[in-house]
Amino acid sequence: MADHDTIQLSLPDGKGPLHERLADAVQHLIASGRYCRGDRLPTHREIARGANVAIGTVTKAIDLLERRGVLRGETGRGTFVNLPVTPDDEPVDLSFNAPLPVIDEATFRSASSIAAGRLGGVPNGGYPEPGGGRSQRDGLAAWLAATRLTADPDDMLISIGGQHAIHLAMADLSSITKMIATEAATFSGAIAAARNLGLSLCAVDHDDQGMIPAELESMLKETNCKAIYLTPVCQNPFGFEMGADRRQDVLDICRRYDAYIIEDDIYSIYAQSKSKTFHEMDAERVYYLNGLSKSLTPLIRVGVLIPPRERRSAIAARIRAETWGSSPLDVEIARALIEAGVHLKARDILRSEAEYRIGLASKVLGLKVLPMPEGSPHIWLPMATAAAEKLARRALERGVRVTPPDAVAVGGDKSGGVRLCLMAPAQRSSLERALRVLADLSRNPSTEVV
Repeated sequence: MADHDTIQLSLPDGKGPLHERLADAVQHLIASGRYCRGDRLPTHREIARGANVAIGTVTKAIDLLERRGVLRGETGRGTFVNLPVTPDDEPVDLSFNAPLPVIDEATFRSASSIAAGRLGGVPNGGYPEPGGGRSQRDGLAAWLAATRLTADPDDMLISIGGQHAIHLAMADLSSITKMIATEAATFSGAIAAARNLGLSLCAVDHDDQGMIPAELESMLKETNCKAIYLTPVCQNPFGFEMGADRRQDVLDICRRYDAYIIEDDIYSIYAQSKSKTFHEMDAERVYYLNGLSKSLTPLIRVGVLIPPRERRSAIAARIRAETWGSSPLDVEIARALIEAGVHLKARDILRSEAEYRIGLASKVLGLKVLPMPEGSPHIWLPMATAAAEKLARRALERGVRVTPPDAVAVGGDKSGGVRLCLMAPAQRSSLERALRVLADLSRNPSTEVV
């Protein structure tokens, strides 16, 4: 256990604000092992004395570290280490698209306690209603209304996360199509769901707004494809956002060819345009899905699927046959967090951090143009497939894991590249270290090919 009575801090040199340099110094102290998860930090006054700064500077630094998820404050008790900081020599994983841990332990405990108190009222001894009970759907409808769109709880189905919702939508469409159109590269979970159902994913050429309408129309006209899968906000992995005009063009084409849209809106909190969702534009042609894994936490597996109204009963029957339904405990914890407004705090933290991190990536990697410069949880570095595979391999040798092209590729010339998940490292310093490795590898490509 660390000695919490004295503390000496040496602030790193730099031109950044004093409180940010103090936050980095405290974070480095945690990374060195001086303080461990659950340890209480010295008081603000002791930190101020040890760093020779004003108490106000300490307050700003602690607030910053709380937003990063490194620390948590407990009223009347002090400030505690919330999660361990990755040492400078630890590997950095940029391959997994997970959000920062924005919910502290005390908040989780409180939400879990509320959820446990409600479980006695769950019908059927705990077997959930397929698609979720009314009070649970009301809670998730409130979350959607606060962060994305207004939806009728009677039209909603609660799923076991967004991945489950994708599979449910594709399974429901499998009776009318054996092909699903998407971009040259897409979410690996959608690829897995299609394969599991025996469906073919077909690549449609895209630009910085998404599918090119003429290319989509050509595919639908020449094939029996009756469905498209889209992630209009922060497309995974390319990272673009589809604007209102492009959405309308895509929808008009789907109407002409009687095709359905699976709208994966999992990154909706990062939306920068004010475009309506496809669901709002044509609810009877859209399977809309969202979830808490990217906007709150993946620790509770809760998602939402809003299919065309006439398909809800059939999909609810499928949920009952496959899983019976989402865990009542998970859903009630999610509901308690939403009622406490944690989703709004998380949204603000994640958006702010994504904006900082995408700016950092742009600076370190020398990127001139970014699809969503105000913040996205991932970016795509396009390059030939062989070069991307080589970069991924060499980066791993230097302790940085990235998403290689084969994990997300569907087909076409634009499927080559690597994805960088900017929100995956808990600390900014780890992200910056990984980005500098990638920048060095890009400047000094090895001629050796193994």
